[in-house]
Amino acid sequence: MKKSKKWLKPVLFTAGGALIGLAYYCFVGCSTGACPLTANPFITMAYMGLVGWLLSGVFGKECESRCNM
Repeated sequence: MKKSKKWLKPVLFTAGGALIGLAYYCFVGCSTGACPLTANPFITMAYMGLVGWLLSGVFGKECESRCNM
């Protein structure tokens, strides 16, 4: 149970980032195909999923005994 809670936040942030990437591709995108990031929906989703995964480590960190504030 504890491991599933540990991985829940990164999985949700990654999936949310991928969905935001898909929405960005659909609504903004690149009509000419010359944009390397937004010309392909899979690349856009992978990039935004990576950003979401990285952000999952930044938000919501619990302060343990090593916090010195």
